[in-house]
Amino acid sequence: MEQKTIVDQPEPVTKVSAPVFKGEEVGTFTRASDNNWRSKNIPMAMEPALTQPGLGVTTTTITTITQTGGEWSTGLFDICGDKTTCMLGALVPCCLDLSLAHQYGECLCLPLLPGSTFAIRVGIRERYKLRGSVCEDWATVCCCYPLAVCQMIREMKRRMKSQTYQVSTTLECS
Repeated sequence: MEQKTIVDQPEPVTKVSAPVFKGEEVGTFTRASDNNWRSKNIPMAMEPALTQPGLGVTTTTITTITQTGGEWSTGLFDICGDKTTCMLGALVPCCLDLSLAHQYGECLCLPLLPGSTFAIRVGIRERYKLRGSVCEDWATVCCCYPLAVCQMIREMKRRMKSQTYQVSTTLECS
């Protein structure tokens, strides 16, 4: 389970408040006095308030739940479950490899590099904590390239569907 917390606090807004006078006597006049209260003995303005109380802190927590562990969700020869992937894998596996790189979050040029499909297969196995070894991955990609690409596409589709996002937002007033 992966958790990210994003905290967003708005910038304080500048506010100038009206002068505040206390009811104490200044010079010969008081604040409550009606006659000539703007005497030169009374200060013209007090220090303004430069900030107002904050609007609060907004905390957003995003929780991603991904199924991990175990075996590959489909076998290497389970090609009948997804007919589109099966057809693309049989006719143009290199185009399917481009789609796989995109789903994995890599550059579309990655499949042009030697060994990239092997690297993506190892990465998928590590990301989802699937059982297996680097030797098994190498043998699968080298001996059964179209079937390996189809299996990886099916795995990515199933794992991407099973992700659950839970978003919760709280506002704390300051």
